[in-house]
Amino acid sequence: MTSTLLIIQIILAIAITIAVLLQKSSSIGLGAYSGSNESVFGAKGPTGFLAKLTFSLAFLFIVNTLALGYLYTSESKHSVADTIVPKNNAAIPAVPTTPATPENTAPAAPTTK
Repeated sequence: MTSTLLIIQIILAIAITIAVLLQKSSSIGLGAYSGSNESVFGAKGPTGFLAKLTFSLAFLFIVNTLALGYLYTSESKHSVADTIVPKNNAAIPAVPTTPATPENTAPAAPTTK
């Protein structure tokens, strides 16, 4: 399911990019190359259609992003930090909970007879 949503996410990102590049800007941009499309979309040209298309694609992109985030977090119950191994592969020594009692290291007193 997540792989399908990921493919849809990539397609939506490409479609949004194309829709934004086709719109006219103050310096005309790539919208000047739309040519005879102005008669197809009505008197205003493709401006209204492309704006609605961009909004719709952006809404779908955000919904798809939220769905992907939910599915990824529900699938994995552990963190990436749980899989980190120290570079020297050394185990971290366990800290004793009670201090070790020092043994009597002094020599025993000589016994008298």
